[in-house]
Amino acid sequence: METKDHVWLKVPEVAEELNIPRSRAYELIANGDLPAVRIGEKSIRVNRRELETFLLETRRVVAS
Repeated sequence: METKDHVWLKVPEVAEELNIPRSRAYELIANGDLPAVRIGEKSIRVNRRELETFLLETRRVVAS
């Protein structure tokens, strides 16, 4: 039932989408920069819409 557009992403999936190391994704979550929910003791999920909002709010224009 998993599709490319599933709503809740695991941290490794977030890292893959952002093309960053998994450790950096965990750091963004721990710092509160990227909203996430903890399910049980080990599972962390990020809502896809929250990830998109994070990207839009933190984007910067990069001069070429």
